[in-house]
Amino acid sequence: MTDNSLRTVSLTRSGPGTFTATNARGGTLDFGTGQNSDFTPVELFLAAIGGCTAVDVEAATGRHTEATAFSVTTSGDKVEDESGNRMSDLRVTFSVTFPEGPSGDRARAILPRAVKSSHDRLCTVSRTVEAGEPVSTTVSDAAESAGPADA
Repeated sequence: MTDNSLRTVSLTRSGPGTFTATNARGGTLDFGTGQNSDFTPVELFLAAIGGCTAVDVEAATGRHTEATAFSVTTSGDKVEDESGNRMSDLRVTFSVTFPEGPSGDRARAILPRAVKSSHDRLCTVSRTVEAGEPVSTTVSDAAESAGPADA
């Protein structure tokens, strides 16, 4: 790994069932349990999968021309079974339109290859999911010692 390989997002509770994610560049995103219009963690997961591939595909096709319409739908089924909750049958569907003409023809021609290339080797998010990378969780000492003050 290189010195710039670490990625970090910090989460702060902003209210009952709501949190704010903050990235290293200061960007923020609110999310919660689905009691309002905020995204849920599962919806953020789906957005990350679709968004990662969308960024790759837009970069590849955008070298030829800008799409006149570009949308990506990411979906999956929530499964609750004896092994716990998980998502299955994850799907990413692209709907992209390019202008008529030679540059649009080139972009249309490379679209399937760009989607495949993102899926097979570029998209860190879906490739990590498919590889089944373990997730570790810990409780920091600071959180354990932040109990009620002695009377």
